[in-house]
Amino acid sequence: MNKVFANAEEAIKDIQSGAVLMLGGFGLCGIPENCIAALVKKGVSNLTCISNNAGVDDFGIGLLLQKKQVKKMIASYVGENAEFERQLLHGEMEVQLIPQGTLATRCLITGYGIPFVPVLAGVGTEVAEGKEVVVRNGHQYLIEDAFDSDYALVKAWKGDTMGNLIVKDTARNFNPMMAMAGKITIAEVEELVQPGELDPNFVHVPGIYVHRIFQGTNYEKRIEQRTVRKPE
Repeated sequence: MNKVFANAEEAIKDIQSGAVLMLGGFGLCGIPENCIAALVKKGVSNLTCISNNAGVDDFGIGLLLQKKQVKKMIASYVGENAEFERQLLHGEMEVQLIPQGTLATRCLITGYGIPFVPVLAGVGTEVAEGKEVVVRNGHQYLIEDAFDSDYALVKAWKGDTMGNLIVKDTARNFNPMMAMAGKITIAEVEELVQPGELDPNFVHVPGIYVHRIFQGTNYEKRIEQRTVRKPE
């Protein structure tokens, strides 16, 4: 099975309007920049995006929001995006906020094939509205369902043509678990190598989880909040 695609446009060409997408990354780190740009160019709409955050106004998922291509956003943090706030307050987009640990756990159980998981986070809050609550050993737990996504779009530092991935530093937060969870997982990498060139001791995503892979270009690697120490 050939998993290698020439570029992002080829890798995402069958993603249609109305698709449910999982997008890896944390803040502005390790996001699938090339896949997002290709989706913007293609003009698909009514997307449901599952991501830790919604990017910023001019970067990441924020580029999809600018074109009003996102119908629903499922995330744990959205505080850096003014356009996101505008669309939410004007009722132009549906939003589901999930505690970050719960988001990560739901990604994991999706990859493991587990349909639901009991969690403590959110009990007695708005997060619990409409959800089943069970009691065990005197504690209440929310029943959180696995995700049902069509594609997972992830970014890795290095990968081989069989789909094995090495994910660097903070980008390891959501990319590996979303790669496991995707029905069709599309990985973009900074460097694409031949099988055997990756040290298996450092592979974070086995190739069995990756269906398509390509070498990306022009990565910006922005810093979300740059701070410096004041001169003494």
